[in-house]
Amino acid sequence: MEKPKYGGQAVIEGVMFQSPRNMVTAIRRNDETIEYFEMKRPENKWAARLKKIPVIRGNVAIIESSIYGMKHMEFASDRFDRNPEDDQEIETEKQDTNTTKLVLSTILVGILSFLVGKFLFTLIPVFTAAIFSGVVTSHFGQVLLETIFKLILLFGYIYFISLTPMVKRLFQYHGAEHKVINAYENNKQLTVENVQNSSRLHYRCGSSFILFTVLVGFIVYMFVPVDPFYVRVINRILLIPVVLGLSFEVLTLTNKLRDIPVLKWLGLPGLWLQYLTTKQPDNSQVEVAIHSFNHLLRSENK
Repeated sequence: MEKPKYGGQAVIEGVMFQSPRNMVTAIRRNDETIEYFEMKRPENKWAARLKKIPVIRGNVAIIESSIYGMKHMEFASDRFDRNPEDDQEIETEKQDTNTTKLVLSTILVGILSFLVGKFLFTLIPVFTAAIFSGVVTSHFGQVLLETIFKLILLFGYIYFISLTPMVKRLFQYHGAEHKVINAYENNKQLTVENVQNSSRLHYRCGSSFILFTVLVGFIVYMFVPVDPFYVRVINRILLIPVVLGLSFEVLTLTNKLRDIPVLKWLGLPGLWLQYLTTKQPDNSQVEVAIHSFNHLLRSENK
């Protein structure tokens, strides 16, 4: 019998794990205790229908992941550096704020941040490649140049933010998340030793998805014009959902093919990027990830 597929994400000083029904975050407080945040995954009939349609389902999954992930990130950011005796004060602060407006504004800010980031990540390489249009004149050359600049921007951004202490710790928890999933999927008992001996790379990681958007975009853009320049800008913006949706399908496919020796190489570029987006966690971080995953398993059996 095939094991259920669980996913997750790193949060500040913790890890969130999720199944189709439940989501659990565990964080380590500053007094070394571990605290949990648990929520049922909301049932949305429209989203469920859309997630059966190829390409479209990828965009739906991204939106859902962003919205739900923000709730867990908010839980972690509210508490990770506060003493547990301050919890009542945290709740009072929330009660003094209009909860509905706060939730809506958080979701709106999250979506806008994603869109702005995606627009910049898409358009900066377009403008940079256009500077060299007098030297690189062919359609293929311009798209290739655009893709190269996009890869430089991606790798450079990830590398430099990983140098900051907070992001480095976040990437360590990202590594702990992958290690727990790998240990579980390889039928290992979830001990610190077994988890630490597992790989910090995983085929289903969102980091792989980000890289696939660049590679898939290269192929898609070969079929649309780059001249005149305003048409190039417009089609890049309009094709964002298409590239995201196709990249999701590629990520899903590479995960299905990862055990086939000849085809598993398709997922290797995404795994290589994870050497930047994950870091080796320490034992205390692995403990938090194990607690989070075990709590999710208990929630599944309720």
